[in-house]
Order: sequence, then structure tokens, then C-alpha cells
Amino acid sequence: MPNYMGGFLGFEGGKRSDGRTPFDIRLINSQCGLLPRAHGSALFTRGETQSLAVVTLGDKQMAQRIDNLEGADEFKRFYLQLISGSFQKVPNCLSYSGLIFRYTFPPSCVGEVGQMGAPSRREVGHGMLAKRALEPIFPSEDDFPYIIRVESTITESNGSSSMASVCGGCLALQDAGVPVKCSIAGIATGLVLDTKEFEWDRTPLILSDITRSEDASGDMDFKVTGNEDGITAFQMDIKQCCCEAATTRCWSAAMLLLQWFCPWLCFGKSRDPTAAM
Repeated sequence: MPNYMGGFLGFEGGKRSDGRTPFDIRLINSQCGLLPRAHGSALFTRGETQSLAVVTLGDKQMAQRIDNLEGADEFKRFYLQLISGSFQKVPNCLSYSGLIFRYTFPPSCVGEVGQMGAPSRREVGHGMLAKRALEPIFPSEDDFPYIIRVESTITESNGSSSMASVCGGCLALQDAGVPVKCSIAGIATGLVLDTKEFEWDRTPLILSDITRSEDASGDMDFKVTGNEDGITAFQMDIKQCCCEAATTRCWSAAMLLLQWFCPWLCFGKSRDPTAAM
């Protein structure tokens, strides 16, 4: 296993396989407003991972009805729609969704030939993580009484596509003129336990913005979303006792991403969403 991991995670000089140090983030690029007929859109690229996020708006009558465990009707503003469009059914209990988030991971984004069918467990889990990350920044129903659909299609993937969906979704929402409370960003970190072969000491080494091979060969996949005010969501595929250090690393990287967001937001359409109703 050490030889296998070494071929993916590092080389002579203590750097990673793509030449980055453990603290470096891959090259970031983004473009807002590239789809003229959508209410909001953003193309977010981090290294070889890219997400095309699209936002469309509608009135309350266009909300998707879902079932809950309460007897009275309820307007539920946050809801994750599966790719198949299905939802659970509980008799005599209906509510409505104000936010629909759709995460799509087609085989073409990793250079594979496959069929698109019902959502996989991975797509459902990544979509739920992205939805939970964006929930805290959404305006109240009184301030923004519209139905919001966010679609994130992964066009290429080399690790951390769910965090690219969070970043792209946040940019697309602001491009659509949705009065979000603040901006958020997300990043994934990895872990190497045996660092002697990488010319480090034997203490665990945390890697910022891991790639697909580092995710598969490393010892951790830890994802955090948020901003300078706090954390909105995190995912812990981890069995090691280094949560505090990993959270600090993710938070620092997210702050750097938010600084890079500012120039792209200035070029967004920033139009009134009610004009497209």
C-alpha cells in the first residue's frame, strides 16, 4: 500500500503528484451569466473539476408537492429533488418545496460511457450535501416568495465535485438576483498518515483541495462549506482524530475562495428576478 499511495500522492521533494504543496489549491476560474435564457448561471472550474450551475425561478404554484409526517399542509422552502423526479409518499400529509437542488454526475465527466438512469447513492448524497450547504444563506419566504430551482451538472471531474456545485450554485443564485444573506464556498481536504516517504516527519499531513486519486488513495475525505461567519455544512468520511486541524484548513481555503469570488460577482447580470416571472 505505501508504494501504491506514493505513486499517486507525492514525489521527490515532498510535493504532490500535480506539483502542489499540501496547502495549495488548484487554479480557480468562473464565469457568470453565460446562459442568456436562464435566470442565473455560473460555470465554476477548479483544476480539472467543473460545474455548470443554473438557477430558475417560479411562483408558489410551481412548487413541487412533497409528503411529510405532519397532518396539516406546510410550505417547505428547502427540498432536494432527485434526478428521477420521484419523492416519498406518506398518506394525507402534503407540503410544498421552495428550493429544488439537482446534482447530476454524467459518465462523460470522467471520460466513461454509461447510461443515465435513476440517481445513484453518490448523486443523492452529494446533492443533499450541497443543498444543506446553501440552505442557511437563503432569504425568508417573506423577503423572497419564489420557488428556486438549482441544477448543477458536472462537466468534468477530478475530485470534489460536490464542493464545486456549492461554489457554482452560490454564484448562480447571486447572478439570478436572489437576495442571499451572504456568499459561501466549499473545499475538500485529505490526509496522509505515513509521511516519511514524502520527506516529511511521521506526523499526519493534511492535503488541501484533493484530487480524485488522492481521495481514493488517502486516509480521509473531509468537506466543509461556509464563510467568515461560520460553517454551513460538512461531510466527514474520516476515522482519524484530526477533525480540528482539517476543519481549520478547510475554513482557511474557503476564505481564499470567497476572495476570488468578488471579481466574478461584479460581472454577473444582477438583474431583478421578478422581471423574469
